[in-house]
Amino acid sequence: MYLDWNGLSDELQLTLAHEALNRAAVSIASQAEVFAEEIECGNLADRGGADALRLFAAVVRVGGRAELAPAGHA
Repeated sequence: MYLDWNGLSDELQLTLAHEALNRAAVSIASQAEVFAEEIECGNLADRGGADALRLFAAVVRVGGRAELAPAGHA
């Protein structure tokens, strides 16, 4: 039986949304690391971007965990 989003329980919606946000954060941080490597290898112009991208990746990985933690009940 096919259920749409609204047919899912609130708890399941929160779980799925939380997992999607976690995966997005991992993906964004990984892409930042890839761009940093490309800058360091000389494939992209270096204007201080590698360090900035690594800082961004760290913020997404560390800072995102607390913000993505479920709070309360929907």
